[in-house]
Amino acid sequence: MATETDDFAIMCEIEPATTPDLRRVRRQIVAFDGVTDLFLIPDNHIGRATVSSIAVAREVADLGGRAIACVNSRDRNLLGFRRDLLTAAAYGVRDFLFVRGDDPVDGGRSDLTVRRMLSEARSYPHATFSLGVTARCGAEMPRWKGDADFWLVQASYDAEKVIAWRQSLTYTGRVYAGVLVMASAKMAQRVAADLPEINVPEELITALEHDRDAGVRLALDLVAMLRESGAFDGVHLVPVGRYQQIANLMRNRTSSGE
Repeated sequence: MATETDDFAIMCEIEPATTPDLRRVRRQIVAFDGVTDLFLIPDNHIGRATVSSIAVAREVADLGGRAIACVNSRDRNLLGFRRDLLTAAAYGVRDFLFVRGDDPVDGGRSDLTVRRMLSEARSYPHATFSLGVTARCGAEMPRWKGDADFWLVQASYDAEKVIAWRQSLTYTGRVYAGVLVMASAKMAQRVAADLPEINVPEELITALEHDRDAGVRLALDLVAMLRESGAFDGVHLVPVGRYQQIANLMRNRTSSGE
């Protein structure tokens, strides 16, 4: 497994387990052995129940990797969050990303906030955690987010805009740029319509109609561009089910010196 001691880290998001079977999760971890530095484990991704991110983070550690467990404020009250901190301390999980969470498919939303989670975890007496929050390119960041150890930036295909925004920040923590793999033309069209700030290129949508790997190649081209800029500490790579193709291409590019 690669290590985060490098100047530029590759953080790969795991496709979460929606059943008790963790074999697919393990296959993803093994596929990226040696080509990524750490893994991000989602928490009840897009409003669906998934295996606990803390449990999967421990699974990653057992396989020799390092993981960041995502925890959303939507699904837990303060007592439930304190239980999660206790569980993480017991399991040796020390890296967290705190998010608000998408609107739930069923049920309501807790009144717990990301800001309160950050404060609670920072003052936890039994373990020291590395804590992250999300950021959006161009958005004004609230002052309290500056207390986080790292930021994950929303994905964008406009690399020049993201790089310029990063260079304008005074934040001194680690910043990871988001890179989203488009798995199909249909997905690219949907994202372009629903999330225009991601700036999906029209030529990518066209290319995906004839070449299902076009999104994989463009994503890794973006990773290379962001690395070369020197503006970021790494990337948050979201494979969207294309993890094997990405892992293979990353190995090929490394071996060829690209």
